Amino acid sequence: MDDQGCPRCKTTKYRNPSLKLMVNVCGHTLCENCVEMLFVRGSGNCVQCDTPLRKNNFRVQLFEDPTVDKEVEIRKKVMKIYNKRDFDFRSLREYNDYLEEVEDIVYNLTNNNDVENTKLRMEQYQRENRDVIQRNKAKLTREQEELEELLLLEQQSNDQRRLEVLQEEKKQLQAKKKNKQALLDELEQSQLPATILLAQHKVRAAQLETELEQKKQTVKPTSMFSTGIHMRQTVSLQPLPKIEEVLYQYQPIHIETYGPPVPDLEQLGRFGYLNHVRTALPQDTAGGYTSALACHRAVQDAFSGMFPLRG
Repeated sequence: MDDQGCPRCKTTKYRNPSLKLMVNVCGHTLCENCVEMLFVRGSGNCVQCDTPLRKNNFRVQLFEDPTVDKEVEIRKKVMKIYNKRDFDFRSLREYNDYLEEVEDIVYNLTNNNDVENTKLRMEQYQRENRDVIQRNKAKLTREQEELEELLLLEQQSNDQRRLEVLQEEKKQLQAKKKNKQALLDELEQSQLPATILLAQHKVRAAQLETELEQKKQTVKPTSMFSTGIHMRQTVSLQPLPKIEEVLYQYQPIHIETYGPPVPDLEQLGRFGYLNHVRTALPQDTAGGYTSALACHRAVQDAFSGMFPLRG
C-alpha cells in the first residue's frame, strides 16, 4: 500500500497518507491535484498511455490495484447490455455459454485484447437483442425500486426499535431514581430502624432489576426477512432444469510397461511383496502414503522393459 502513488508528481501514500488517487477508463491513476491541473478544460490525454480522457470520468480509486477498478467499471457497462437472466434461456448449458461469453468480453476490454472486434460484437448483440435488453432493464429497475423500498422499511423498523430501546432505558432510569427517592423519604419520615428500611429497599431494588432485565430480554419479533419474504410465508421455488446428457464414464489408464503384469495393490500382500518392506510410520501416512503404494511403484519400475522388443 505504501508504494501507491501518482505517476506524474511522484507523490506516494507513504509520504502523504491523505493522498486521493483517481482512476479513469484506461486503468491508470492520477492524484486529485494532477487531475485538476491536467484537465482544466475538461479533457486531455493520459500521461501513461496517451488515451483521450474526460475529467468527469475520473473516480476515486477503491482498490489497491487500479486494474480492478477498471474491470469493475467495464463490467458495469457490459452488464447494462448483457442483462439476460437464466430464465431467458432454454437450458442451463445455453445460460452458462452466455455467461462465458460475457466474461470473455470483460477480459478482452480489461486487458486490451482485440478491443475493436470485441466492441463490434457488443454492438451487434445490442442491435439483435434490443427488445430483450430494454425489457430486462425495465424489470431490473422495478426490482431495484422494490429492493430500495424494502431497505427503507427495514431502516425505519430499526429506527423504531432503537427509539423504543432509548425510551425503555429512560423509563428504567426514572424508576431507579424514584426508588432511591422513596428510600430517602422513608428514612426521613418513618419510625422504623434504618437497617429495616435499607433491607426493604434492597428487596425492592432486586425486584426492580429483575423486571428491567426481563424487559431487556424481550425482543420484538420481526415480521419479514431482509429479502422481503414474510415470516411463515410459503414460497414456491421452481426446480432447476435437468440436463439430459451422458454421464462421464471413467476409463482406467493403461500403461504399457513391456514386461510381466504388475500385481495390483491388493495382491502385493498375498504374494509376499510386503514381507521385507518397512511399515509406514504414522507421520508418513498423513499425506496418503502407504507401504503398499511405495512397493507397487518399485515393482512397476522393476518389471518395466523386461521383454525386449523384436524388430
